[in-house]
Amino acid sequence: MDGKSFSPIPLAKHCLTVHLTGFNCTVVVQRTGHACASTETAAATTRRSIPGHSRHATPLSLHAAATPTLPLPSPAGKRGRGTHHEVATSIFPANDARITPPPPLTYGDSDTMAMAAASASAMARRAASWPRLLLLSRAFAAAAAEPKRVLVPVADGTEPVEAAATADVLNRAGARVTVATADPAGDDRGLLVEAAFGVKLVADGRVADLEGEAFDLIALPGGMPGSANLRDCKVLEKMVKKQAEQGGLYAAICATPAVTLAHWGLLKGLKATCYPSFMEKFTAEIIPVNSRVVVDRNAVTSQGPATAIEYALALVEQLYGKEKSEEVAGPLYVRPQPGVDYVIDEFNSVEWKCSGTPQVLVPVANGSEEMEALNLIDILRRAGANVTVASVEDKLQVVTRRHKFNLIADIMVEEAAKREFDLIVMPGGLPGAQKLSSTKVLVDLLKKQAESNKPYGAICASPAYVLEPHGLLKGKKATSFPPMAHLLTDQSACDSRVVVDGNLITSKAPGSATEFALAIVEKLFGREKAVSIAKELIFM
Repeated sequence: MDGKSFSPIPLAKHCLTVHLTGFNCTVVVQRTGHACASTETAAATTRRSIPGHSRHATPLSLHAAATPTLPLPSPAGKRGRGTHHEVATSIFPANDARITPPPPLTYGDSDTMAMAAASASAMARRAASWPRLLLLSRAFAAAAAEPKRVLVPVADGTEPVEAAATADVLNRAGARVTVATADPAGDDRGLLVEAAFGVKLVADGRVADLEGEAFDLIALPGGMPGSANLRDCKVLEKMVKKQAEQGGLYAAICATPAVTLAHWGLLKGLKATCYPSFMEKFTAEIIPVNSRVVVDRNAVTSQGPATAIEYALALVEQLYGKEKSEEVAGPLYVRPQPGVDYVIDEFNSVEWKCSGTPQVLVPVANGSEEMEALNLIDILRRAGANVTVASVEDKLQVVTRRHKFNLIADIMVEEAAKREFDLIVMPGGLPGAQKLSSTKVLVDLLKKQAESNKPYGAICASPAYVLEPHGLLKGKKATSFPPMAHLLTDQSACDSRVVVDGNLITSKAPGSATEFALAIVEKLFGREKAVSIAKELIFM
């Protein structure tokens, strides 16, 4: 792709138009089986390197039957492969001798032969483009394929962080995720699910209505009594047993491997893990393994809320392969060493004082990042804080960033503005952060909090899009989602995962959301309480 036009090239047999974002290029795969492309000036894209992570290439969007994303080539066109928690810098090898052009076409007359010769000559002059074009043709085929279907059943008492992480991460991979309630129909709640720690969700549908449908994966979140409620759903039991018998992928986390899968006899002869205190419920036919994630044949099991992202990435790898799992992991900024202690980079240390039970406000909007919001709500309520979730929209129900979880807030932000809080802390998600930033009631509340020297904080996009524009980071060190860090006036602490500066706390991304919440617990309740919660979550 040298900025000029090139001749028709055999690629595929279907008509498909693809827009290459960042390259200003449109490729049309015609019915004749040829592709024609014309490129304008390639838009040079650079990203700031973050220590411990590879550079993340700009996504290349394929607008077709499905919309997978692939990284664009690096300037040198080299293939890069990182660790499980890094993204390959490029999928396009340059001048790779192992990739050869397609065989020549055969035509029936001299005029056509002459045209073919001219075309062959043009192809030869662009030999370096072949590897890219062949890989693009594979991407076209993937774009035309149906997305993987994933069922995440939930019930009253389900662990919300585990459900959200599973749906969020698989959604990022391109799966079509359905969150369905296993609770019996017949009451007036509709699809409302009262998950653990007072979290209220609205499911996409009911398990009972999905019995005849096929899924590539059925993944069960944990929590109690959520795991028992899933176990008692006869339709779900029938579906998961059928999935296992047909060699389909099935998975469970936390209490569910022991309470649900083992009860259904679906772990016999397999290695499996679960929440440590439930390991004794494994029958003699199950081989217990004390690992954060265990994959044995078509069963995947994991231990708890703090292993949920690792578990979800393992599911992505099983469905799509290691390269896709690494691609999805990159923008999450997951911990490089799971299971170790969290680290707070603190400046200008002050004691966060509360008169009694800490009162915490978590504002949410359409487009808020679900993993970040639910980690804050779940972990702070575990610790004993009184957490109030306030909607800045025109109703209590908000739709989150990735899976489009329907989260029900406790009150409207106008009601929250009449109250006093010991801490106001915001999740990220770019659309959500932009809405929070434009909500005057919330901004006034934040400014009052800061002027009163009371704690406030934000994660991911919100430090850059809410706190910085309104002067709430003035004279403070902070961190944010790395691609947005350039928006901060003081970028000296942007490589840190969690930063505390006096009464301000900020963090980086969904992959640091648990650390962020634990750091807040430490500031409000003390180190001993935070470590206890971290162990309860299987964070360390």
